Amino acid sequence: MNNEIKPSDDGRAWVEIDLDALAHNASEIRSHLPVGCALMAVVKTDAYGHGMIRCAQRLCAEGITIFGVATIVEGIRLREAIADVDILVLGYTHPKDAKFLYEYALSQIVVDGAHAQQLNDMGFELRVHIALDTGMHRLGIRPGNLEEIESVFSCSNLKVDGIATHLASSDSLDKADVKFTNFQIERFNSIIETLRSKGYDVGKRHAQASHGIFNFSEIAYDYARAGIALYGAMENNDDVYIQHNLRPVLSLKALISQVRWIGAGERISYGGIYTTTKAIKMATVGIGYADGVPRQMSGNDGMCLVGGKKLPILGRICMDMLMIDVTDLEDVKAGDIVTLIGKDSGEEIRCEDFAVASGTISNDILCRLGSRLPRIYY
Repeated sequence: MNNEIKPSDDGRAWVEIDLDALAHNASEIRSHLPVGCALMAVVKTDAYGHGMIRCAQRLCAEGITIFGVATIVEGIRLREAIADVDILVLGYTHPKDAKFLYEYALSQIVVDGAHAQQLNDMGFELRVHIALDTGMHRLGIRPGNLEEIESVFSCSNLKVDGIATHLASSDSLDKADVKFTNFQIERFNSIIETLRSKGYDVGKRHAQASHGIFNFSEIAYDYARAGIALYGAMENNDDVYIQHNLRPVLSLKALISQVRWIGAGERISYGGIYTTTKAIKMATVGIGYADGVPRQMSGNDGMCLVGGKKLPILGRICMDMLMIDVTDLEDVKAGDIVTLIGKDSGEEIRCEDFAVASGTISNDILCRLGSRLPRIYY
């Protein structure tokens, strides 16, 4: 198809990205970081569905100099767009791809001693960060395995630029979870002190992700890895210790395809899980689970906004469509905008609310928004 002749981006369903809100959030997060702690912008999974390149370019313009990605492919794509920033691959990279880490000047997390040795044996001079498993039990070397940690420093082709861990429960202020997070921090600090006492330069230290920044802001490391918070959401509606002024970056919108009256006693959508108790005016909306609206939201108090009013989603969400009750709206018609995440005339559905109705967390919602949804940037 001729790129100069294509359907409009807002002709069915789309995502709107407010880059000014993204810049505001970066500034807000930085204001809560200790002196000397830099913000690492995590832009994995296409910047949590917001568009990695456009978001990274704006964050770079705001003075962000280090970015975190999950895969080497993401790292290469980002490097091709931005030449002069640090990029850390936070996930495992197979040693056979070490040459790409070198050629694209990517730093790499090493998940254990064997991984480090295998990367070293490929013969490329690489910059690495050591992952420590202080209790998350996902990736990393256990702090008790000091000999294995030291073996990374002895790899002649690897330069250790940093040391990292991940806090498993920093999103919770429950006493037991806070205790466990402090336990992880103590273990992390202890191994760093031990390594330094033996003459090792551990490089940049980092442990906090988004919730850790607001719940454990007193931690003074070199980097704080902000992911979901950068995009103006948190994983859930739980309170955080330090209040913030984050602004949602993303809105999810679609158009009404049809409006009609449905009589009482009619079953709506697949499986008939919803039956009308009276005659209603129903609108069909051109968005579905193939676009990232979770099917689990079906019959689970999912809402949307039309004309500034919150309206319920009816029955099962289809692959490409869903149905809503618009009985209370007089002038609603095909082509009207439906807001699933975002603001409309003073009302708002936050990503956290959308996630609750889907039985999941904001990260999951944002990352699953489909590639066929155009991104419109402001």
